[in-house]
Amino acid sequence: MVRIHQTAEVEVGAVIGDGTVVWQYAHVRAGAHVGRESILGRGVYVGPGVHLGDRCKLQNYALVYEPAALADGVFVGPAAVLTNDLNPRAVTPDGRLKGSDDWIAVGVTVETGASIGARAVCVAPLRIGAWATVAAGAVVVRDVPDYALVAGVPARQIGWVGEAGHRLKQDTDSPDGGTAWLCPATGARYMERDGRLRRAEP
Repeated sequence: MVRIHQTAEVEVGAVIGDGTVVWQYAHVRAGAHVGRESILGRGVYVGPGVHLGDRCKLQNYALVYEPAALADGVFVGPAAVLTNDLNPRAVTPDGRLKGSDDWIAVGVTVETGASIGARAVCVAPLRIGAWATVAAGAVVVRDVPDYALVAGVPARQIGWVGEAGHRLKQDTDSPDGGTAWLCPATGARYMERDGRLRRAEP
């Protein structure tokens, strides 16, 4: 069952998946697709053509502009912004107010399980990798690898995080030349090679 608060605005043509909750003053535009069992907090904005996967969580006042695409299990913190205009201007060079035909929207892609912290800004176009974490207040202007932890303005990688969301701790070097990392919460093991991280086979 879908739950939509009486103050929320879900436009005709928006798709809301079963089990999703839309809280006060949220606005979901026509053409947006929100997956199953997701939560859209107070004041959230989801633009036309945005696609959210299943079990996503958009915290209060998060702004997700079209044509963003969020995979399953994505977290977007309070007041975070996913932009869509590479060259923002209110007017054209001849002084006319810009309309939808005067610019091309570019999107942010967020892969499975990734988290974007409170008040972070993701400047499109870019990709946030699977299970990556963007720290609160970061300004992301380039792609973020899978499992990376990025922070700062502009955001830079400062470590790795596991699927449980905890910062990974370096283990011993593996015999095949990679570097091993461990999750302190779950004990899951990850292998780093050539600047990329993957979960090790059990």
